[in-house]
Amino acid sequence: MLCQSCEKRQATTHIKTILNGELKEFSLCPECAAKLGYGSFFGNFGFDLDKIFGSFMESFGPTKTSKRCKFCGSSFEDIAKSGKVGCAQCYDEFYEELLPSIQRIHGRTSHAGKLARSAGAEVKIKNEMAQCRYELEQAIKAQEFERAAELRDRIRDLEKGLNETKDSNQRKEG
Repeated sequence: MLCQSCEKRQATTHIKTILNGELKEFSLCPECAAKLGYGSFFGNFGFDLDKIFGSFMESFGPTKTSKRCKFCGSSFEDIAKSGKVGCAQCYDEFYEELLPSIQRIHGRTSHAGKLARSAGAEVKIKNEMAQCRYELEQAIKAQEFERAAELRDRIRDLEKGLNETKDSNQRKEG
């Protein structure tokens, strides 16, 4: 397919845009794509996702302390350079440092998917509370105050249930 701009070179860049609800597609050669501002998004990163993740974290610079994960020995600097977290414990150890990167990449920092059937009552309650808090925030922004009041009350009920579940678990352990 020829470039739709110069009609001379082979098109290698395909652009899809939606403007006023209408889908428009363009096929451009590399030269015309660069001229129109559609350079390679991954040009600076390559396609290595580890490098992309690492570059997100490097933008925060080195941390003031050189603390290390107690389990695997990784430092935040190691994670930022490689783009790979050393172990599951690193998420707890470097929570504050990782949080901004995780938010930028995923848009949120809590699990938003389905829960396993085997998940305990406490996990299910916490997940429902998080969902209710999110909906409460959206209801307040939309000025849906009746809905917000319902959600507030539901969160209070869930907190009571969570405390009861914790108390029950402690009695079973003790």
